[in-house]
Amino acid sequence: MVVSLAKGQKVDLTKTNPGLAKLIVGLGWDTNKYDGGHDFDLDSSVFLLEASNKVSGPQDFIFYNNTTGGNGSVVHSGDNLTGDGDGDDEQVTISIQDVPSNIQKITFTVTIHDAESRTQNFGMVSNAFIRVVNADTNEELIRYDLGEDFSIETAVVVGELYRHNGEWKFSAIGSGYQGGLAALCNDFGLQVG
Repeated sequence: MVVSLAKGQKVDLTKTNPGLAKLIVGLGWDTNKYDGGHDFDLDSSVFLLEASNKVSGPQDFIFYNNTTGGNGSVVHSGDNLTGDGDGDDEQVTISIQDVPSNIQKITFTVTIHDAESRTQNFGMVSNAFIRVVNADTNEELIRYDLGEDFSIETAVVVGELYRHNGEWKFSAIGSGYQGGLAALCNDFGLQVG
């Protein structure tokens, strides 16, 4: 049975699914009618955070140019340039038992590529979601539909997996940012230009 979450809700993942070993985290979105003459390219990124809520270095920032992290425990599917079609637009596979012990949170974000120069924002995006699937059974365990409550934001922290008392939990975040990927990177301890 799928657990549908609202913004701010948290749910046990490994405690309620004993033996869960491998996850697929799917992220999807649609763009509203847009006639600005530019491509509309959304990108998912993953930050592997230590207890300080910061990455230990660039290797803990997983995205289309660095698709594997956490000693191979987190793998990004690569860049989907259009977001066309149904289902997941980008996926991240996680072997949760292999995530290094210093990683306390796995944070999932979506940003708009070149949002400022293309004058694009999340007010132009609809049907955004994150879902967590048991990779071994293909069963969808958790789904969080973000809703339409964004306007000028160019980045969104969608959700996070986090450790709690030796178990993994999932939290529906849905928090918007201005400043795109650079703002997220700076918040999570990566210095970018």
